[in-house]
Amino acid sequence: MTTSRDQRCLPDGMWGATLEQLQQEIAQLRQAVGSHAVVDQAIGILIAVHGIAPGAGFEVLRVVSQHTNIKLHTVAEAVIGWALGEQPLPEPVGEELDAAAQRYSRQGDAPARPG
Repeated sequence: MTTSRDQRCLPDGMWGATLEQLQQEIAQLRQAVGSHAVVDQAIGILIAVHGIAPGAGFEVLRVVSQHTNIKLHTVAEAVIGWALGEQPLPEPVGEELDAAAQRYSRQGDAPARPG
């Protein structure tokens, strides 16, 4: 009869490969969590600056990413850097961002901005 402990044992030489694989997975998960946080922060900025609905914020980032051929997390990082006053928005990102935000605001996805 084998115990559950015996079933979890790996043959010699497999520990290193398994450990390396687990370390890679942990690194990928950490990167994904960090990227998600950056995107969420950028969505918050778009909500505040352009007055769009939270659900539309991700769509605006996605559209900008597709139209500029820039990865979504890179667009989000640019938005955050701009909001913090660290850098201007790259020209194609700024133009696409304004256009997408206006489209989503006009579609009734967000309340009208007080004027």
